[in-house]
Amino acid sequence: MILIGQYDSPFVRRVAIAMRLYGFAFEHRPWSTFGDADKIAPFNPLRRVPTLVLKDGEALIESTIILDHLDELAGPDKAMIASSGSDRRHALKICALATGLADKGVSLLYERVLRKDHQSKIWVERCEAQIGGVLDVLEKERAGIASPFWSGVKISHADIAVACALRFTSEAHPRLFDPARHPALADHAARCEALEVFKEIVQPLIPPAG
Repeated sequence: MILIGQYDSPFVRRVAIAMRLYGFAFEHRPWSTFGDADKIAPFNPLRRVPTLVLKDGEALIESTIILDHLDELAGPDKAMIASSGSDRRHALKICALATGLADKGVSLLYERVLRKDHQSKIWVERCEAQIGGVLDVLEKERAGIASPFWSGVKISHADIAVACALRFTSEAHPRLFDPARHPALADHAARCEALEVFKEIVQPLIPPAG
């Protein structure tokens, strides 16, 4: 399999970490959605990442869909999410909040870099409010869990998604993620980032000037 996208993307990173934890071999093509858009287009007309190209040439897009396929390949006993019921719904909710957090962070970064002196004040304030709101909800949720990870002693997609989103947010918008205000999330991120797979699959974000 071929995974397309750079690891500074929280979406690409969460997929790559899951693939490593599952033991799936893959070739990594660290293509940029801007600089390498023409390379990505034949596999994904949206020119977005992550894109996962399967052995038969089929291309899967969007991290949630890719992970759903990987869970199927891993099987229910190894999948890093419950197969059904309230546990699955809850895990998917946490993943949705985390990916939404990352998406708003990306939108805010693009607004700052691409629009520079013509940023929309309303849009910036909306994105910042959404980021703050999600962080507060995730902090309350994580603070109420005593186990090492979201669903117990084993890492799950929810753990990975939150940790990847937090790293991106802290690098892209450091003033929006305050560990003192969100200590449970800061502890969660540190626990995940200390794992070897997180150390291996990482690309520090260098926000463009703007």
